[in-house]
Amino acid sequence: MIQLLRFSDPGFEAAFAAIVTRGESAQADVEGVVRGIIADVRQRGDAALIDYTARFDRLQLTAETLQVTDAEIETACGQVSATSMAALELAAERIAAYHRKQKTETWLSTDEEDVLLGQMVRPLDRVGIYVPGGKASYPSSVLMNAIPAKVAGVGEVVMVVPMPGGEINPHVLAAARIAGVDKIFKVGGAQAVAALAYGTASVPRVDKITGPGNIYVATAKQFVFGQVDIDMIAGPSEILVINDGSGNPAHIAADLLSQAEHDELASSVLITTDAAFAEQVRVEVEAQLATLSRQAIARQSIDRFGAVILAQDLDEAIAFSNRIAPEHLELAVDNPFAILPKIRHAGAIFMGHHTPEAAGDYLAGPNHTLPTGGTARFFSPLGVEDFVKKSSIVSFSQAGLQRLGASIVHIAELEGLEAHAKSVSIRLEK
Repeated sequence: MIQLLRFSDPGFEAAFAAIVTRGESAQADVEGVVRGIIADVRQRGDAALIDYTARFDRLQLTAETLQVTDAEIETACGQVSATSMAALELAAERIAAYHRKQKTETWLSTDEEDVLLGQMVRPLDRVGIYVPGGKASYPSSVLMNAIPAKVAGVGEVVMVVPMPGGEINPHVLAAARIAGVDKIFKVGGAQAVAALAYGTASVPRVDKITGPGNIYVATAKQFVFGQVDIDMIAGPSEILVINDGSGNPAHIAADLLSQAEHDELASSVLITTDAAFAEQVRVEVEAQLATLSRQAIARQSIDRFGAVILAQDLDEAIAFSNRIAPEHLELAVDNPFAILPKIRHAGAIFMGHHTPEAAGDYLAGPNHTLPTGGTARFFSPLGVEDFVKKSSIVSFSQAGLQRLGASIVHIAELEGLEAHAKSVSIRLEK
């Protein structure tokens, strides 16, 4: 049964530290492997991709078959039911509508008569999106990564997705078509990240890589950062539910399990002020666990990294939430808007008893690519801003430089940069 904790328990900090640091233990072992893969892909290009795909994904490819063809996409779309296609299209419309509200435009300021300042906003030329394969297929990840890029105006979106044994969920390819993905490659893992970052004969080099993956993918993204931009270093998924004793315990249990079924390292935590409610949720978690098709995965997650915590009041629960900065935060309370102003750090916030986290995963509109592992203290959800860059615009008239030039020269001389000062002073001479 999911463990029950109290903030006052002598062993609370140690017990929760095991949950918070759950993704760190294997990092050192992974780093050496990932560095070797990246170096190999840089040196051998397509040949390395083909070798690693055969080894890890049991898929024999050639340089000619690395890329998914239009015919393969067409076949996949033909396998998708009209109902599924309609659901994906609805999700795409809602995601696009939400992200269009995030767009920023180039601006110019004429606050000063003799100096023009501004900011030019331009989309990235080419981005790569990583879509996980393996334990589950995620068409929603395709939509959440590709659509903001397209809304931003990115010139080309390149997708990589592992296809173990040559199999791919047709809904993933259908989502790629709906989202406007330009190229798709049948590769995954650290080798796919390296190919996107450095380019091969077949896979074009990109400017930014986004999308979640396993620890090898996350580590590879970390290592290529600087060569390309990345969205964030994603760790295991997590949910924190704050509850005041209101609502249905079965609903809360279902929300906890919605994260636990992701993978064995996922974390599901409830903080409630009601001891009876806490016990009801624990019982419900056990009952619902027995019915899940991914029961083995969810069981490991719940037993190792799940918790129900009893708090004295909502203020104690909120303070703890702000401390750990959860990826997904559900405010399962009678009046969520009353406590929303107190929330300082969370990737996404789900308000009230009728807003399960899964609504945000699929088609509410906001992005489901979220900061994990406490990084919501400084990272934001993926959005249009991630797919543009900004350039400062500066234009001085002769009068403007005459007005401000002496101060520019003075600061340059303070820093001992004579040529900097000269480049301005020479223009001030009559």
